[in-house]
Amino acid sequence: MPGESEALRDWHRLFGLLLTDYFTGSPFEVEVERDLSVQQQFLDVVIIRRRPGRFAGRLPDGLEGLRAHNLVTFKSHREALDSWAMKELIGHSVAYRKLVSPSPSELIPEDQFGLYAVAARHPDRLSAQVPWERVGPGVYDCRWGTDTVRLVVAGELPREAHNAPLHLFSARPALVGFGGRAYGHHSGRTSRLLMQLFEGLAGEGVAMPFTMEDFDRQFAREHFRRLSPEEQQVALQTLTPEGRQRMLQALPPEERQEMLQALPPEERLAGLSAEQIRQYLDRMSGGRRTPARKPRRKK
Repeated sequence: MPGESEALRDWHRLFGLLLTDYFTGSPFEVEVERDLSVQQQFLDVVIIRRRPGRFAGRLPDGLEGLRAHNLVTFKSHREALDSWAMKELIGHSVAYRKLVSPSPSELIPEDQFGLYAVAARHPDRLSAQVPWERVGPGVYDCRWGTDTVRLVVAGELPREAHNAPLHLFSARPALVGFGGRAYGHHSGRTSRLLMQLFEGLAGEGVAMPFTMEDFDRQFAREHFRRLSPEEQQVALQTLTPEGRQRMLQALPPEERQEMLQALPPEERLAGLSAEQIRQYLDRMSGGRRTPARKPRRKK
């Protein structure tokens, strides 16, 4: 069905966008829905090393050994990771390697490519069909011909902060809630992406113990003051007026003033009615506002 197909694609796109957010400022760059052919065939995510350096912090379990090119297929809670998905990933890896190499006769070495499958839930059928090795909680190596695919099951990963990006896609309310609290703030897009994620889960009937209100309050307490003035302004402008109001309420008065100063005047007034603005001006002037002049009649 077209509607269901588009909904699934939305989950894949959101997974890629959140990884894009997560790797912001790191030596890695994320490409979402990489087109690999004339007849469009999209690879969910490619994580590419763009410059030397180490990732700041600890990567999620199963992603520790990222290479120069890392191809990722993703299956949401509404899909099963099956043999066809694995065949697609292997096929995509061949096409991608040819695409990024200098020429068909000068291919980038195979050890520069990593294959990953991230699934919300354990693929029971697939694990009974192919050679399977448990590496750690929620992390498996799957042999597929001469290739090894690293499989990460989001719903089985330990409840630790470094696994937060994948917990968010586990569709297990407790883990999603933990992931929302532990994920932190990686760019000006973070709040908007988490809002999309939580709204999507709520729309599918997943009971959420962690809401955007919780995230806004936590972000205001822990992260806002660490940002530069430019980053503060970008972060605030991505929030709805209601989200900004929640963040303001979570801050002490002096930090609230600092937060407001990061916004242009029109943004500070967003969400206030004309009557609320008039009442505020009355209080500031001690109730002695000069009445508006009546237009003079022409003689």
